[in-house]
Amino acid sequence: MYIYNVTTQISHQIHDAWVAWMKDKHIPEVMAKGCFTKFQFVRVLDIDETESVTYATQYYADSKADYNRYLELYAGALREDATKAWGNHAIGFRSFMQVMC
Repeated sequence: MYIYNVTTQISHQIHDAWVAWMKDKHIPEVMAKGCFTKFQFVRVLDIDETESVTYATQYYADSKADYNRYLELYAGALREDATKAWGNHAIGFRSFMQVMC
């Protein structure tokens, strides 16, 4: 099992709208691609929220091939949509992890 993790810092200015967009649009679009079997959308609590709020979205893939298919076919357009929608008010970084036990 593999986890594609996207951690995103959200400015307070767009916070509520971004959370709604994630729940109603972005996560369903990612999951509809068929590359991931489940997801988690969580708020990171042990970070100073003076300037922004931090979330992590974790998408679970059965194989590295499923993750690679997502990157090759879908990730670019979905990232572009996010950038167009939120600009520099949503700053993210990505990691790919393997579940060991």
